[in-house]
Amino acid sequence: MPGSEEPRAPGAKRPHNIFEAAAAHVAACAEEDDERSAEAAEWVSPEALAFGINELACRAVIALARERGESPQTVARDLLNLPVA
Repeated sequence: MPGSEEPRAPGAKRPHNIFEAAAAHVAACAEEDDERSAEAAEWVSPEALAFGINELACRAVIALARERGESPQTVARDLLNLPVA
């Protein structure tokens, strides 16, 4: 219901959701920032983080496949340097 949320104290941070955690974690890993990666991994449970990372990976592969005009399988294998199936 609108308006049923409890008000937060001024300056209080809202909790992170699984997609924010996954985006921050993956970006930090890509930039080899272990400290930031570890911090983002603490925002949600390990299971939620894994789900968010999986969702991010799926969306990224689909976007790249569309951009390249290739199948998601071809793009995923290429990103992991796997031989053509």
